[in-house]
Amino acid sequence: MNTLLLHCRPGFENEACAEISDHAARVEATGYARAKPNSAYAEFVFSESDGAHRLMRGVRFSRLIFPRQWAQGQWLDLPETDRIGVLLEQLKAYPVFGSVWLEVFDTNDGKELSNFCRKFEAPLRKALEKGGRLKDGGNGPRLLLTFKSGREVFLGFADAENSAMWPGGVPRLKFPRHAPSRSTLKLEEAWHHFIPRDQWDQRLAPGMTAVDLGASPGGWTWQLVNREIEVMAVDNGPMNEALLETGLVGHYRADGFAFRPKRSVDWMVCDIVEKPAKNAALLETWIGEGLCREAVVNLKLPMKQRYTEVKRLLERIADGLAERGVKANIGCKQLYHDREEVTCHLRRL
Repeated sequence: MNTLLLHCRPGFENEACAEISDHAARVEATGYARAKPNSAYAEFVFSESDGAHRLMRGVRFSRLIFPRQWAQGQWLDLPETDRIGVLLEQLKAYPVFGSVWLEVFDTNDGKELSNFCRKFEAPLRKALEKGGRLKDGGNGPRLLLTFKSGREVFLGFADAENSAMWPGGVPRLKFPRHAPSRSTLKLEEAWHHFIPRDQWDQRLAPGMTAVDLGASPGGWTWQLVNREIEVMAVDNGPMNEALLETGLVGHYRADGFAFRPKRSVDWMVCDIVEKPAKNAALLETWIGEGLCREAVVNLKLPMKQRYTEVKRLLERIADGLAERGVKANIGCKQLYHDREEVTCHLRRL
């Protein structure tokens, strides 16, 4: 069980490898990362038997940028028949689990396996409970079975409080039919990832104020209005008429990088397509100068050295805020609804 499996967006396997290698070095766990292009997963194989355990104890999963899910364990070949029997035999060496998730990779092959997993889950869960390997709702770790095919599975586990919020790290968000663009799901997913659900009523409360930079046609503005937040939508392009008719949106035809509100707002959000360094500087300015209390900004990624660039920009933001004497929580994640980008969240303390 000296392998750490990492789910990620297809095409970002190298970024997952680079990031987990950084963390392994920090906790002094030796080993090597490996991945195949567009496989939607990476692995880190540890030299020591307790390497994966030490890394997962020393790193908060929520702070990882590119991995969507992780699990400590090993690959297992399954027979055509009696898969459950083979799994139960192997699980004798594992702890009793408090929950079980069946996962697949974010590829076409993975999507085809989803039906198999749905059919397989019920009899597996029943056998695990009968065999004393699953106490649903208990305090044990989460059993994470990642199927590469019907005959090959990664038998892994992770602390339920230190792993993905959804199976495979993929949220099941429904596109609101009245939202003007699919980008609306990026902001909703960001809130799920960065804000504990029991704090939404406090931090996303009706009557708050927000600025949406690069707002047209209004996908992110729609999410804010849906929370009854008053929005200054900044964009030279047109805004969705239904949003303007709510009375909660003021449309400002201006340059998003030059716009400044007359008074501080609760939120600033920005999904402008621009060089990542420029968007990072904008984020630092708004939080550093107290123009907003919280912000969500997307950083569009370069083609090469993407993890290195994101790491450098996050360090620049942290250093810039420290020079201003401003304390803030800084989070960054490549969300499921992101593409060639990552989403940053800052909260001024």
